Amino acid sequence: MTGLPWDASYHDGPAPWDIGRPQPAIERLASEGGFAGAVLDAGCGTGENALHLASLGLPVLGVDVAETALTIAREKAGDRRVQVEFAVADALRLDRLGRRFETVLDCGLFHTFDGDERSGYVTSLASVTEHGGTLYVLCFSDDGPDTGPHPVSREELRAAFDPADGWNVATIEPDRVRTRYHDDGAPAWLATIRRI
Repeated sequence: MTGLPWDASYHDGPAPWDIGRPQPAIERLASEGGFAGAVLDAGCGTGENALHLASLGLPVLGVDVAETALTIAREKAGDRRVQVEFAVADALRLDRLGRRFETVLDCGLFHTFDGDERSGYVTSLASVTEHGGTLYVLCFSDDGPDTGPHPVSREELRAAFDPADGWNVATIEPDRVRTRYHDDGAPAWLATIRRI
């Protein structure tokens, strides 16, 4: 996939999902010790989640297809003096990174893929997630009023991460995704998924 449509989202000011700070759900997970070892932030955008995790002393790689977002992320890292790595990568071909991670974060990426793309994306995630590692998915939920674009059901999440493919969906909890258009956030699922 080309990153151009995503890159254009950052040309005229912040993208709708770029709230200028980490998502509260990710901050909470981090404060509870949910992140360990090498961390991959897939679809990191301008890097707020990756920067937060790296500021806690974790080795973090943030990847995105949008070059403009990554340029902004690198500038933030320099300004804040945070050690973090950012790289251009296609989420459907994460195997090309040639690395594996103990914790993988997908904040707002899963729901952008349609049904046909999801299986390829999940295979891509499997290629970089250590066995015994944890994947967190924060995505728009279909549960409640004022849902975000491309909401996902619990059943769709469970179906995507099949035990036959080496995944165990530990929990899917209701949460919120903050956006520039949702003052208190849009309905979301926060899924904790183990690589078995």
